[in-house]
Amino acid sequence: MTLSLNNKFVNKYVTNNDINNISGEIYEAQRLLMNKTGEGNTFLGWLDLPVDYDKEEFARIKKAAQKIQNSCDILIVIGIGGSYLGARAAIEYIKSAMYNNMKKNTPDIYFAGNSISSSALADLLKICEGKDICVNIVSKSGTTTEPAVAFRIFRALLEEKYGKDGARERIFATTDKAKGTLKSFSDDEGYETFVVPDDVGGRFSVLTAVGLLPIAVAGVDIDELMKGASDAREACFVEDINKNDALKYVAIRNQLYRQGKSTEILVSYEPSAQMLCEWWKQLFGESEGKDKKGIYPSSVIFSTDLHSLGQFIQDGERIMFETVLNIKKSSDTIIIPNDPNNIDKLNFLAGRELSFVNEQAMLGTLFAHSDGDVPNIVIDIEDRSAHSFGYLVYFFEYACAVSGYVLGVNPFNQPGVESYKKNMFALFGKEGYEELRLELQKRIDN
Repeated sequence: MTLSLNNKFVNKYVTNNDINNISGEIYEAQRLLMNKTGEGNTFLGWLDLPVDYDKEEFARIKKAAQKIQNSCDILIVIGIGGSYLGARAAIEYIKSAMYNNMKKNTPDIYFAGNSISSSALADLLKICEGKDICVNIVSKSGTTTEPAVAFRIFRALLEEKYGKDGARERIFATTDKAKGTLKSFSDDEGYETFVVPDDVGGRFSVLTAVGLLPIAVAGVDIDELMKGASDAREACFVEDINKNDALKYVAIRNQLYRQGKSTEILVSYEPSAQMLCEWWKQLFGESEGKDKKGIYPSSVIFSTDLHSLGQFIQDGERIMFETVLNIKKSSDTIIIPNDPNNIDKLNFLAGRELSFVNEQAMLGTLFAHSDGDVPNIVIDIEDRSAHSFGYLVYFFEYACAVSGYVLGVNPFNQPGVESYKKNMFALFGKEGYEELRLELQKRIDN
Protein backbone atom coordinates (compact mmCIF):
# COMPACT_ATOMS: atom_id res chain seq x y z
CA MET A 1 0.00 0.00 0.00
CA THR A 2 1.09 3.56 -0.71
CA LEU A 3 0.02 4.68 2.78
CA SER A 4 -0.76 2.91 6.03
CA LEU A 5 -1.45 4.01 9.59
CA ASN A 6 0.47 2.49 12.50
CA ASN A 7 -1.16 3.03 15.92
CA LYS A 8 1.41 1.06 17.93
CA PHE A 9 2.63 4.20 19.69
CA VAL A 10 -0.82 5.51 20.53
CA ASN A 11 -2.79 2.42 21.57
CA LYS A 12 -2.25 2.91 25.30
CA TYR A 13 -4.18 6.18 24.94
CA VAL A 14 -6.70 5.12 22.29
CA THR A 15 -7.43 1.40 22.21
CA ASN A 16 -9.19 -0.56 19.51
CA ASN A 17 -12.28 -0.46 21.76
CA ASP A 18 -12.03 3.33 21.89
CA ILE A 19 -11.89 3.43 18.09
CA ASN A 20 -14.93 1.19 17.83
CA ASN A 21 -16.79 3.26 20.45
CA ILE A 22 -16.48 6.41 18.33
CA SER A 23 -17.05 4.63 15.04
CA GLY A 24 -20.77 5.50 14.97
CA GLU A 25 -19.94 9.22 15.02
CA ILE A 26 -17.28 8.71 12.37
CA TYR A 27 -19.67 6.86 10.06
CA GLU A 28 -22.32 9.54 10.50
CA ALA A 29 -19.76 12.23 9.60
CA GLN A 30 -18.65 10.17 6.60
CA ARG A 31 -22.27 9.89 5.43
CA LEU A 32 -22.72 13.67 5.69
CA LEU A 33 -19.71 14.03 3.43
CA MET A 34 -20.53 11.28 0.95
CA ASN A 35 -24.22 12.19 0.67
CA LYS A 36 -23.30 15.87 0.47
CA THR A 37 -25.82 16.80 3.17
CA GLY A 38 -23.50 18.45 5.70
CA GLU A 39 -22.68 22.12 6.15
CA GLY A 40 -20.55 23.55 3.37
CA ASN A 41 -21.74 20.95 0.88
CA THR A 42 -21.42 23.40 -2.01
CA PHE A 43 -17.62 23.11 -1.64
CA LEU A 44 -17.23 19.38 -2.26
CA GLY A 45 -15.84 19.54 -5.79
CA TRP A 46 -12.53 18.15 -4.51
CA LEU A 47 -14.23 14.90 -3.44
CA ASP A 48 -14.41 13.43 -6.96
CA LEU A 49 -11.73 15.63 -8.52
CA PRO A 50 -9.16 12.83 -9.00
CA VAL A 51 -11.50 10.99 -11.38
CA ASP A 52 -13.75 13.81 -12.61
CA TYR A 53 -11.63 16.73 -13.76
CA ASP A 54 -11.62 18.83 -16.91
CA LYS A 55 -9.47 16.78 -19.32
CA GLU A 56 -9.28 19.62 -21.86
CA GLU A 57 -7.94 22.03 -19.25
CA PHE A 58 -5.57 19.33 -17.97
CA ALA A 59 -4.09 19.08 -21.47
CA ARG A 60 -3.82 22.89 -21.65
CA ILE A 61 -1.98 22.90 -18.31
CA LYS A 62 0.65 20.52 -19.74
CA LYS A 63 0.99 22.63 -22.89
CA ALA A 64 1.30 25.87 -20.91
CA ALA A 65 3.87 24.26 -18.60
CA GLN A 66 5.97 23.29 -21.61
CA LYS A 67 5.68 26.82 -23.00
CA ILE A 68 6.86 28.27 -19.68
CA GLN A 69 9.72 25.77 -19.51
CA ASN A 70 10.86 26.78 -23.00
CA SER A 71 10.54 30.55 -22.57
CA CYS A 72 11.71 31.53 -19.09
CA ASP A 73 14.40 31.09 -16.47
CA ILE A 74 12.06 31.91 -13.59
CA LEU A 75 8.37 31.35 -12.97
CA ILE A 76 6.85 33.66 -10.36
CA VAL A 77 3.73 32.14 -8.79
CA ILE A 78 1.68 34.86 -7.13
CA GLY A 79 -0.86 33.76 -4.53
CA ILE A 80 -1.50 33.38 -0.82
CA GLY A 81 -2.69 30.52 1.39
CA GLY A 82 -4.18 27.69 -0.64
CA SER A 83 -3.27 29.55 -3.83
CA TYR A 84 0.41 28.70 -3.37
CA LEU A 85 1.03 26.33 -0.45
CA GLY A 86 -0.03 23.12 -2.22
CA ALA A 87 2.09 23.81 -5.30
CA ARG A 88 5.15 24.70 -3.26
CA ALA A 89 4.62 21.68 -1.02
CA ALA A 90 4.47 19.36 -4.04
CA ILE A 91 7.57 20.80 -5.72
CA GLU A 92 9.68 20.59 -2.57
CA TYR A 93 8.36 17.17 -1.49
CA ILE A 94 8.78 15.52 -4.90
CA LYS A 95 11.80 17.39 -6.23
CA SER A 96 13.74 19.03 -3.39
CA ALA A 97 13.54 21.76 -0.78
CA MET A 98 16.54 23.14 -2.74
CA TYR A 99 14.79 22.86 -6.10
CA ASN A 100 15.84 26.34 -7.23
CA ASN A 101 19.50 25.59 -6.50
CA MET A 102 19.57 22.25 -8.30
CA LYS A 103 20.96 21.63 -11.81
CA LYS A 104 17.87 20.98 -13.95
CA ASN A 105 16.20 21.68 -17.28
CA THR A 106 13.15 23.39 -15.77
CA PRO A 107 12.79 27.00 -14.55
CA ASP A 108 13.39 28.15 -11.01
CA ILE A 109 10.04 28.72 -9.29
CA TYR A 110 9.58 31.47 -6.72
CA PHE A 111 6.43 32.37 -4.81
CA ALA A 112 5.27 35.94 -4.26
CA GLY A 113 2.15 37.67 -2.99
CA ASN A 114 2.06 35.70 0.25
CA SER A 115 3.25 38.59 2.42
CA ILE A 116 3.36 42.39 2.32
CA SER A 117 7.07 42.61 3.11
CA SER A 118 8.88 45.15 0.94
CA SER A 119 12.22 43.51 1.75
CA ALA A 120 11.07 40.06 0.62
CA LEU A 121 9.67 41.43 -2.64
CA ALA A 122 12.77 43.55 -3.26
CA ASP A 123 14.97 40.48 -2.84
CA LEU A 124 12.88 38.56 -5.35
CA LEU A 125 13.04 41.42 -7.85
CA LYS A 126 16.84 41.38 -7.56
CA ILE A 127 16.87 37.64 -8.27
CA CYS A 128 14.86 38.31 -11.44
CA GLU A 129 17.34 40.85 -12.81
CA GLY A 130 18.71 39.73 -16.16
CA LYS A 131 16.43 36.68 -16.25
CA ASP A 132 13.55 35.76 -18.51
CA ILE A 133 10.40 35.67 -16.40
CA CYS A 134 6.88 34.24 -16.58
CA VAL A 135 4.12 34.91 -14.05
CA ASN A 136 1.25 32.73 -12.83
CA ILE A 137 -1.21 34.87 -10.87
CA VAL A 138 -3.53 32.72 -8.75
CA SER A 139 -6.56 34.47 -7.28
CA LYS A 140 -10.27 33.73 -7.37
CA SER A 141 -11.23 37.39 -7.24
CA GLY A 142 -8.09 39.28 -8.13
CA THR A 143 -8.64 41.75 -5.28
CA THR A 144 -6.95 39.97 -2.35
CA THR A 145 -4.45 42.56 -1.13
CA GLU A 146 -1.18 40.59 -0.94
CA PRO A 147 -1.28 38.90 -4.37
CA ALA A 148 -2.93 41.90 -6.08
CA VAL A 149 -0.10 44.21 -4.99
CA ALA A 150 2.56 41.71 -6.10
CA PHE A 151 0.83 41.20 -9.45
CA ARG A 152 0.77 44.96 -10.09
CA ILE A 153 4.52 45.10 -9.56
CA PHE A 154 5.42 42.05 -11.64
CA ARG A 155 2.99 42.97 -14.41
CA ALA A 156 4.66 46.37 -14.69
CA LEU A 157 8.07 44.66 -14.72
CA LEU A 158 7.07 42.31 -17.55
CA GLU A 159 5.42 45.06 -19.62
CA GLU A 160 8.51 47.24 -19.28
CA LYS A 161 10.83 44.35 -20.18
CA TYR A 162 8.84 42.72 -23.00
CA GLY A 163 6.18 45.26 -23.96
CA LYS A 164 2.46 44.62 -23.53
CA ASP A 165 2.36 42.07 -26.34
CA GLY A 166 5.35 40.19 -24.99
CA ALA A 167 4.05 40.28 -21.44
CA ARG A 168 0.73 38.86 -22.62
CA GLU A 169 2.53 35.65 -23.66
CA ARG A 170 4.24 35.35 -20.27
CA ILE A 171 1.32 35.92 -17.88
CA PHE A 172 -1.00 33.06 -16.96
CA ALA A 173 -4.01 33.64 -14.72
CA THR A 174 -5.68 30.99 -12.56
CA THR A 175 -8.97 32.51 -11.48
CA ASP A 176 -12.75 32.29 -11.56
CA LYS A 177 -14.31 30.63 -14.59
CA ALA A 178 -16.62 33.48 -15.53
CA LYS A 179 -16.57 36.44 -13.12
CA GLY A 180 -14.40 38.62 -10.93
CA THR A 181 -11.85 41.38 -11.40
CA LEU A 182 -8.96 39.13 -12.43
CA LYS A 183 -11.01 37.11 -14.91
CA SER A 184 -12.35 40.26 -16.58
CA PHE A 185 -8.92 41.88 -16.69
CA SER A 186 -7.27 38.71 -18.04
CA ASP A 187 -9.82 38.42 -20.83
CA ASP A 188 -9.32 42.07 -21.76
CA GLU A 189 -5.53 41.68 -21.80
CA GLY A 190 -5.57 38.32 -23.58
CA TYR A 191 -3.86 36.23 -20.88
CA GLU A 192 -4.34 32.47 -20.97
CA THR A 193 -6.60 31.55 -18.06
CA PHE A 194 -7.19 28.46 -15.97
CA VAL A 195 -10.06 27.80 -13.58
CA VAL A 196 -10.37 27.90 -9.81
CA PRO A 197 -13.53 25.77 -9.52
CA ASP A 198 -16.49 27.36 -7.74
CA ASP A 199 -16.99 24.22 -5.62
CA VAL A 200 -13.37 23.81 -4.43
CA GLY A 201 -12.08 25.97 -1.58
CA GLY A 202 -8.52 27.30 -1.65
CA ARG A 203 -7.05 24.88 0.87
CA PHE A 204 -8.50 21.93 -1.09
CA SER A 205 -7.35 23.23 -4.50
CA VAL A 206 -3.89 21.71 -4.98
CA LEU A 207 -5.27 19.10 -7.42
CA THR A 208 -6.83 21.82 -9.61
CA ALA A 209 -5.04 24.21 -11.98
CA VAL A 210 -4.15 26.22 -8.86
CA GLY A 211 -1.49 23.66 -7.99
CA LEU A 212 -1.10 21.66 -11.19
CA LEU A 213 0.34 24.38 -13.44
CA PRO A 214 3.36 25.28 -11.27
CA ILE A 215 3.83 21.61 -10.34
CA ALA A 216 3.92 20.65 -14.02
CA VAL A 217 6.40 23.48 -14.78
CA ALA A 218 8.73 21.87 -12.23
CA GLY A 219 8.71 18.70 -14.33
CA VAL A 220 6.47 16.64 -12.06
CA ASP A 221 4.31 13.97 -13.72
CA ILE A 222 0.85 15.32 -12.96
CA ASP A 223 -0.81 12.20 -14.38
CA GLU A 224 0.90 10.19 -11.63
CA LEU A 225 -0.08 12.84 -9.09
CA MET A 226 -3.75 12.46 -9.99
CA LYS A 227 -3.43 8.66 -10.06
CA GLY A 228 -2.18 8.75 -6.46
CA ALA A 229 -5.14 10.90 -5.45
CA SER A 230 -7.51 8.56 -7.29
CA ASP A 231 -6.09 5.54 -5.43
CA ALA A 232 -6.50 7.39 -2.13
CA ARG A 233 -10.08 8.28 -3.02
CA GLU A 234 -10.90 4.62 -3.54
CA ALA A 235 -9.36 3.69 -0.17
CA CYS A 236 -11.03 6.58 1.68
CA PHE A 237 -14.50 5.72 0.41
CA VAL A 238 -14.46 2.35 2.22
CA GLU A 239 -17.13 2.35 4.96
CA ASP A 240 -15.19 0.31 7.51
CA ILE A 241 -13.07 2.02 10.15
CA ASN A 242 -10.85 -1.06 10.46
CA LYS A 243 -10.07 -1.01 6.73
CA ASN A 244 -9.98 2.74 6.15
CA ASP A 245 -6.92 4.47 7.58
CA ALA A 246 -8.37 7.95 6.99
CA LEU A 247 -11.33 7.13 9.23
CA LYS A 248 -9.05 5.52 11.80
CA TYR A 249 -6.90 8.66 11.84
CA VAL A 250 -10.03 10.76 12.45
CA ALA A 251 -11.12 8.44 15.27
CA ILE A 252 -7.77 8.49 17.06
CA ARG A 253 -7.18 12.25 16.84
CA ASN A 254 -10.73 13.03 18.03
CA GLN A 255 -10.45 10.61 20.96
CA LEU A 256 -7.14 12.24 21.91
CA TYR A 257 -8.78 15.68 21.67
CA ARG A 258 -11.46 14.55 24.12
CA GLN A 259 -8.67 13.52 26.50
CA GLY A 260 -7.32 17.08 26.50
CA LYS A 261 -4.74 16.67 23.75
CA SER A 262 -5.54 19.92 21.97
CA THR A 263 -2.37 20.32 19.87
CA GLU A 264 -1.36 18.05 17.00
CA ILE A 265 2.23 18.22 15.77
CA LEU A 266 2.91 16.90 12.27
CA VAL A 267 6.40 15.44 12.28
CA SER A 268 8.67 14.62 9.36
CA TYR A 269 12.28 13.53 9.27
CA GLU A 270 12.71 14.95 5.75
CA PRO A 271 13.29 18.72 5.24
CA SER A 272 11.60 18.35 1.84
CA ALA A 273 8.30 17.91 3.71
CA GLN A 274 8.43 21.28 5.48
CA MET A 275 6.07 23.03 3.05
CA LEU A 276 3.79 20.00 3.09
CA CYS A 277 3.53 20.62 6.83
CA GLU A 278 2.63 24.25 6.14
CA TRP A 279 -0.10 23.16 3.70
CA TRP A 280 -1.39 20.64 6.28
CA LYS A 281 -1.53 23.34 8.96
CA GLN A 282 -3.73 25.55 6.81
CA LEU A 283 -5.91 22.61 5.83
CA PHE A 284 -6.71 21.58 9.39
CA GLY A 285 -6.40 24.97 11.08
CA GLU A 286 -8.77 26.77 8.72
CA SER A 287 -11.17 23.81 8.56
CA GLU A 288 -11.48 22.93 12.26
CA GLY A 289 -10.72 26.09 14.20
CA LYS A 290 -14.24 27.42 14.71
CA ASP A 291 -16.84 27.93 17.41
CA LYS A 292 -14.10 27.82 20.07
CA LYS A 293 -13.29 24.25 18.97
CA GLY A 294 -10.51 22.52 17.12
CA ILE A 295 -7.13 20.82 17.44
CA TYR A 296 -4.31 23.33 17.02
CA PRO A 297 -2.04 22.22 14.12
CA SER A 298 1.70 22.60 14.53
CA SER A 299 4.70 20.99 12.85
CA VAL A 300 8.37 20.14 13.26
CA ILE A 301 11.17 18.71 11.15
CA PHE A 302 13.24 16.19 13.09
CA SER A 303 15.97 15.67 13.96
CA THR A 304 16.58 19.44 13.46
CA ASP A 305 13.81 20.57 15.81
CA LEU A 306 14.69 17.99 18.44
CA HIS A 307 17.49 20.41 19.32
CA SER A 308 15.09 23.32 19.76
CA LEU A 309 11.64 21.97 20.65
CA GLY A 310 12.48 18.44 21.75
CA GLN A 311 12.72 19.41 25.41
CA PHE A 312 9.25 20.94 25.46
CA ILE A 313 7.71 18.01 23.60
CA GLN A 314 9.40 15.55 25.93
CA ASP A 315 8.74 17.27 29.25
CA GLY A 316 6.42 20.24 28.71
CA GLU A 317 2.68 20.57 29.23
CA ARG A 318 0.88 17.36 28.24
CA ILE A 319 -1.56 18.89 25.74
CA MET A 320 -0.10 17.50 22.53
CA PHE A 321 0.15 14.45 20.34
CA GLU A 322 2.30 13.83 17.29
CA THR A 323 1.46 12.51 13.85
CA VAL A 324 4.68 11.21 12.34
CA LEU A 325 4.97 11.15 8.57
CA ASN A 326 7.40 8.30 7.91
CA ILE A 327 8.68 8.29 4.33
CA LYS A 328 9.76 4.68 3.89
CA LYS A 329 12.12 4.90 0.92
CA SER A 330 14.90 7.47 0.68
CA SER A 331 15.42 9.09 -2.70
CA ASP A 332 19.21 8.90 -2.41
CA THR A 333 21.89 6.69 -0.91
CA ILE A 334 24.74 8.14 1.14
CA ILE A 335 27.18 5.80 2.89
CA ILE A 336 28.93 6.99 6.04
CA PRO A 337 32.71 6.62 5.48
CA ASN A 338 35.23 5.06 7.84
CA ASP A 339 37.64 7.38 9.63
CA PRO A 340 40.94 5.57 10.49
CA ASN A 341 41.46 7.88 13.47
CA ASN A 342 37.81 7.66 14.60
CA ILE A 343 38.03 11.26 15.83
CA ASP A 344 34.28 11.61 16.37
CA LYS A 345 33.91 8.07 17.79
CA LEU A 346 31.34 7.26 15.10
CA ASN A 347 33.07 4.37 13.34
CA PHE A 348 30.31 2.11 14.65
CA LEU A 349 28.23 3.74 11.91
CA ALA A 350 30.84 3.35 9.15
CA GLY A 351 29.44 1.59 6.12
CA ARG A 352 25.85 2.34 7.12
CA GLU A 353 23.45 4.29 4.93
CA LEU A 354 22.54 7.72 6.31
CA SER A 355 18.88 6.77 5.87
CA PHE A 356 19.43 3.99 8.44
CA VAL A 357 20.63 6.58 10.98
CA ASN A 358 17.59 8.74 10.25
CA GLU A 359 15.28 5.76 10.75
CA GLN A 360 16.86 4.84 14.08
CA ALA A 361 16.59 8.47 15.21
CA MET A 362 12.88 8.30 14.42
CA LEU A 363 12.40 5.06 16.36
CA GLY A 364 14.39 6.33 19.34
CA THR A 365 12.31 9.52 19.41
CA LEU A 366 9.05 7.59 19.11
CA PHE A 367 9.94 5.51 22.16
CA ALA A 368 11.15 8.55 24.13
CA HIS A 369 8.10 10.70 23.42
CA SER A 370 5.70 7.83 24.05
CA ASP A 371 7.43 7.19 27.39
CA GLY A 372 7.05 10.93 28.06
CA ASP A 373 3.26 10.66 27.69
CA VAL A 374 3.06 12.05 24.15
CA PRO A 375 0.87 9.81 21.95
CA ASN A 376 2.27 9.22 18.46
CA ILE A 377 0.30 8.30 15.35
CA VAL A 378 2.59 7.03 12.59
CA ILE A 379 1.62 7.40 8.95
CA ASP A 380 3.86 5.34 6.68
CA ILE A 381 4.08 6.71 3.13
CA GLU A 382 5.95 4.79 0.47
CA ASP A 383 8.26 7.44 -1.00
CA ARG A 384 8.52 11.00 -2.32
CA SER A 385 7.01 10.26 -5.71
CA ALA A 386 4.24 12.21 -7.43
CA HIS A 387 1.92 9.25 -6.81
CA SER A 388 2.62 9.27 -3.07
CA PHE A 389 2.15 13.03 -2.83
CA GLY A 390 -1.21 12.86 -4.59
CA TYR A 391 -2.27 10.03 -2.29
CA LEU A 392 -1.20 11.91 0.82
CA VAL A 393 -2.99 15.11 -0.20
CA TYR A 394 -6.29 13.35 -0.75
CA PHE A 395 -5.90 11.28 2.44
CA PHE A 396 -5.52 14.42 4.55
CA GLU A 397 -8.30 16.31 2.72
CA TYR A 398 -10.76 13.48 3.26
CA ALA A 399 -9.77 12.98 6.91
CA CYS A 400 -10.02 16.73 7.53
CA ALA A 401 -13.54 16.93 6.12
CA VAL A 402 -14.80 13.97 8.16
CA SER A 403 -13.05 15.23 11.30
CA GLY A 404 -14.66 18.65 10.95
CA TYR A 405 -18.11 17.08 10.91
CA VAL A 406 -17.20 14.96 13.96
CA LEU A 407 -16.26 18.20 15.76
CA GLY A 408 -19.59 19.72 14.75
CA VAL A 409 -18.21 22.55 12.59
CA ASN A 410 -18.45 23.46 8.93
CA PRO A 411 -15.08 22.31 7.54
CA PHE A 412 -15.37 24.40 4.39
CA ASN A 413 -15.81 28.00 5.50
CA GLN A 414 -13.45 30.45 7.20
CA PRO A 415 -15.53 33.24 8.78
CA GLY A 416 -12.75 34.32 11.12
CA VAL A 417 -10.44 35.21 8.25
CA GLU A 418 -12.74 38.07 7.24
CA SER A 419 -12.29 39.90 10.58
CA TYR A 420 -8.71 40.98 10.04
CA LYS A 421 -9.39 41.84 6.39
CA LYS A 422 -12.11 44.33 7.33
CA ASN A 423 -9.81 46.03 9.83
CA MET A 424 -6.97 46.09 7.33
CA PHE A 425 -9.13 47.63 4.59
CA ALA A 426 -10.38 50.26 7.03
CA LEU A 427 -6.83 51.21 8.07
CA PHE A 428 -5.76 51.34 4.41
CA GLY A 429 -8.50 53.91 3.85
CA LYS A 430 -10.47 51.76 1.41
CA GLU A 431 -13.78 53.21 0.30
CA GLY A 432 -16.78 51.90 2.24
CA TYR A 433 -14.90 51.36 5.52
CA GLU A 434 -14.89 54.95 6.81
CA GLU A 435 -16.89 54.29 9.98
CA LEU A 436 -14.74 51.33 10.99
CA ARG A 437 -11.57 53.32 10.26
CA LEU A 438 -12.66 56.08 12.66
CA GLU A 439 -13.42 53.51 15.35
CA LEU A 440 -10.04 51.84 14.92
CA GLN A 441 -8.25 55.19 14.91
CA LYS A 442 -9.80 56.03 18.29
CA ARG A 443 -8.49 52.72 19.65
CA ILE A 444 -5.03 53.50 18.28
CA ASP A 445 -5.05 56.98 19.81
CA ASN A 446 -6.13 55.64 23.19
